[in-house]
Amino acid sequence: MPEPSLACPKCGTELAAFLLSCPGCGALVHADELKQLADEAARAAQPAEALAAWRRAHALLPPGSRQREMIEGKIGALVRIAENASPSAAAPPPVTGPHAPKSLWARITGSLGILGVLLVKFKFAILFLLTKAKLLLLGLTKMSTLLSMFLSFGVYWSLWGWQFAAGFVLSIYIHEMGHIAMLRRLGIPCTAPMFIPGFGALIRLRANLPTAREEALVGLAGPMWGLGAAVAAFALSRTLESPMFAAIAQIGAIINLFNLTPIWQLDGSHAFRALTRAQRWIVVATVLAAWLVSGVGMLMLVLVFAVWRAFEKDAAPEPNHRAFGEFVFLTATLSLLASIHVPGGSGM
Repeated sequence: MPEPSLACPKCGTELAAFLLSCPGCGALVHADELKQLADEAARAAQPAEALAAWRRAHALLPPGSRQREMIEGKIGALVRIAENASPSAAAPPPVTGPHAPKSLWARITGSLGILGVLLVKFKFAILFLLTKAKLLLLGLTKMSTLLSMFLSFGVYWSLWGWQFAAGFVLSIYIHEMGHIAMLRRLGIPCTAPMFIPGFGALIRLRANLPTAREEALVGLAGPMWGLGAAVAAFALSRTLESPMFAAIAQIGAIINLFNLTPIWQLDGSHAFRALTRAQRWIVVATVLAAWLVSGVGMLMLVLVFAVWRAFEKDAAPEPNHRAFGEFVFLTATLSLLASIHVPGGSGM
């Protein structure tokens, strides 16, 4: 079926539906809608609302046009505002956990003082839950999310029991909501999380991430929120003296470490796109050090692909200090949580 056509309101030239400007007089096809979007961006109360409007306008402008370049500048400025205002920009305080008495990790962290460190963890866990509660509940209003979540919960319940299954599914959900929170901040539409038993969960973007910087922001937001969930579970394990919550904290940390693997569509791959070659090699050294100290096997997978990506020619030309700092911080803290001793368990 041929695509529908329309006429240019200025010169009457017949236009194909996919054209963004008139080949006859150069007039913008979507001029009225562009004006509405500009007004919407000007009235926006939050940077995220303005970003969403400017992104829609950007898609309606022909490549290379002066207007498109101007809007790209506005989007870039708003992205920097959103990045600096993001709650995850400030890394949470380091965490520690109980370990086997003779482990190297326990000897290194033991001098920190378990009481003081726990107070820091409790503060971070409480602040995380209070500040993110509204968005976390919002995600549960989508029927597709609820149904797929209950399906996954049923599968995991049959394997591990309902308590661990509930904590496991909730950890995955919080990780995915971290991505959604950052996408909302950047004005990029997306779907609610969809759970797939045995795989985890996913969200689908309704617009592309235009820059490596934005890709890294969205990619690392998931593990940052996942870290918050793991810390909260660990705090509960210490408060309630619960091995089950300790196991949830440990498996949550391992899942988020896996997502830092810089390959395919995993979060670590999105982050690596924004790192220079030098930053990639420092990440490699960090992962190696974390593995030597903690002995967490998942770090070997991250290490192998981090080395491979360090040799790739797709490194960013300019350093991204935020993405680099978050990657290093996540590697260290998640390794620490993944290596905690779970009473009655074999550990990982």
